[in-house]
Parts: sequence; C-alpha cells; structure tokens
Amino acid sequence: MNIIAVDDEHFALTKIEAAVKETLPNCALSCFDTPSGAISHAREYSVDVAFLDIEMGGMNGLQLAKRLKDIYSKTNIIFTTGYSHYALDAYSIHACGYLLKPVTSEAVLEAMDYLHHPVKSTRGSIRVRTFGNFEVFIDEKPLRFTRSKTKELFAYLIMRNGSWCSNKEIVSVIWDNAVDSPALQSHYRNLVSDLTRALKSADAEDALRKQSGYLAVAPENFSCDLYDFCAAAPDAVNSYMGEFMSQYSWAEFTNAYLEKMLQ
Repeated sequence: MNIIAVDDEHFALTKIEAAVKETLPNCALSCFDTPSGAISHAREYSVDVAFLDIEMGGMNGLQLAKRLKDIYSKTNIIFTTGYSHYALDAYSIHACGYLLKPVTSEAVLEAMDYLHHPVKSTRGSIRVRTFGNFEVFIDEKPLRFTRSKTKELFAYLIMRNGSWCSNKEIVSVIWDNAVDSPALQSHYRNLVSDLTRALKSADAEDALRKQSGYLAVAPENFSCDLYDFCAAAPDAVNSYMGEFMSQYSWAEFTNAYLEKMLQ
C-alpha cells in the first residue's frame, strides 16, 4: 500500500507519520511538506491513500486532492486539520475521512475502515510500468534485477500479455537475431533462473508461468499500465505520452500500435 502524508508544519507532519507507521507498519509511506513534492511523487507512483492538511500555503489541501485525483482517480483522500469548519468542503470532493489534529493511530485505523477504494497491504503486490522506460515495482519499491538482460526478458514477456513465448523466440528477440549457440542457450537459462529468484525474493513468483520450452506472465497476478490502456482505463490512457518501453528497440512496433489506437 502506497501512502503519502502532506503538511507544511513539521510537527504536524511528524505526528501523522508516527500514527500511520504505528497503524500500518508494512505500508510504503512518503511524507512531504509541499504539495509540489506530493504531486511529483504521485506522477511516478500510484498513491492509494493520501493524508492531506487542508490549510497550506500556495495550494491548499482541497486543491491538492483534486490534482491527485486527476493523476489517479482511485486515490483515497483523508484530510487532516485543526479546524472542523472545513468538513463540508472535504466531503464535497468525496473524501474518505476528516481527522482533527493531532492525528492519532486510533483515528488513522478508524479512517482506514472507510476507504472508498480498498487496497491490499500485503507484501508482493506487483505494479508494472511500460509507458516511458520499463520498470517493475513491488509494493511501490523498484524491483532490482542483477542483470539488465533479466529485466529485458521480463519486459518482453509483459509485452506479450500472457501469451506463451518459446525459448527460441525470446532468445532471437532480446539478442537481436544473434546466431544460436550452446553458450547463448546457457546464458538464457541463467536469465530465467535469475528472473525466478528476483520474483521469488519479493513473494511475487506467481507473476511468471513456465512449461517445457516456453515462458509467459500471469497478467491476473499484477497490475500493468499497458493492460489497463488496452482495456480503455482512463488513468492509463491519460498516462501514455507516446513512449513505450523506451529502452528496448523491439518495443517500437507496439508503441506505434498504441499511438494508432489513440487516433
């Protein structure tokens, strides 16, 4: 679960941080003392829950909430303030909660029971980003691959959207039609083992399927902006800016297809 807290007062922000960590020790929590920092973070990571101070200089919490919702419509908004008279304004933009300062762990726990968009907090939640450069996030933290080719292997399987891919096909693509050889096949087997270990270390091994001579991903076991785009999800469509897996030349044909879909 990816959570942010935003407050321009240091003391109030530390109180919210402590309350959230006590209540949700396994969440990914990021704290910001400016709305701009929160917006930049939200553009990079899908924010599940946002604790927002209402009274802030420049952009207030109500305005920030609308910006966050524009970026990711399923962000749950919980306002924090020292004044009760903002309650009607808060609920007018479908906030999930309205907490008076100082925020306590008990108040956070109660607010989490009333989220409009329930989210999972378990370890192993996978999010794949294909627009721009290809990246994989486990519980909103980047998954590290020990080899760049391991990451490329997973990227190609993601692009194939659950279709079974033969070992020969994969080797031909990620080594750019190199001449097959026992050494190349050995290197490929090492990549498959490396990918399996990387996913298993993050409790996310169910993202990969194997059968003799073939590999595929299990799309139902993770989220992916490409798959959401193909399903016409507004958030995914709006996030596509004309770039798809930019670091891989073999992805250019898919990028052209995505651009055509928008025409």
